[in-house]
Amino acid sequence: MAVVAVPFFPSTILKLAPKLSSFIFDIHVSPAFSSFSLAFSATNCNNFTNRFTFRLTNPRKLRRNPRPPSAAMIFPQNPVISDICATLFSGSVALSVLRVWEETAKRRLFDQKLNRKLVHISIGLVFMLCWPLFSSGYRGAILAAITPGVNIIRMLLIGSGIWKDEATVKSMSRYGDYRELLKGPLYYATTITLACAVYWRTSPIAIAAICNLCAGDGLADVVGRRFGRQKLPYNRNKSIAGSVAMATAGFLTSVGYMYYFSYFGYIQESWEIVLGFLVVSLASALVESLPISTELDDNLTVTLTSILVGTLVF
Repeated sequence: MAVVAVPFFPSTILKLAPKLSSFIFDIHVSPAFSSFSLAFSATNCNNFTNRFTFRLTNPRKLRRNPRPPSAAMIFPQNPVISDICATLFSGSVALSVLRVWEETAKRRLFDQKLNRKLVHISIGLVFMLCWPLFSSGYRGAILAAITPGVNIIRMLLIGSGIWKDEATVKSMSRYGDYRELLKGPLYYATTITLACAVYWRTSPIAIAAICNLCAGDGLADVVGRRFGRQKLPYNRNKSIAGSVAMATAGFLTSVGYMYYFSYFGYIQESWEIVLGFLVVSLASALVESLPISTELDDNLTVTLTSILVGTLVF
């Protein structure tokens, strides 16, 4: 079968029409990732063995097909070994980032609250960059969830006083109390674990939950402390600047990861998803600004809001 690329101009079709009168056309719907093209199969009425295809495309809207999901795997020919290596690699990356912030906390290079927020912002987002290394399917999702799952156990042990780790306490707590790890840091690790095991990389809900928790909530505190002179009328502990920063950072980061995962073929970008991210980020910023988030924990309220609203809009 011969394949001919024909630019999608009306004048071209008019010129070809008389020459194609002796053919029977069979229209084929284009693939999902080639939405700007149509494929026509033409069969000669006198000789059914001669077949060829015209592909009509819009040259101004040509898109590169995304990489197949297996392209980022370490060993595409052996998914099991590849997933094991991906688990070790992603765990090492996350641990390395954590060790960097633990070292900065020891050396007091940053204020303790700022250092804690740098951990908060970076760990989840860096770990999410490693998701394409895993295979598609439930096994890849479960193995990816091992790294944050181990961190859940770690938070429980340190937060309960069974395991002594002053560096981790300094880098993750507000006031240096190890029991704080049983709240925000534990909710943080749980969110990423559930995002892997339940929603995974094909779901906008997973993207929205992690991005609003990490980038949104993290930058809200940093910006709010520095520029938050004007407080919210219904919560004097929160600022307008912090809430705006949270909604903006959560939204932009979500859109960025949408394009990142769409490059590998896990999700297809669309304006509907972008609008959904905007709704989720605004709702998360609103809930985070309420007094109840201070009483409970914003790591918990932001996550629940992202999941609940995301379930409605996606």
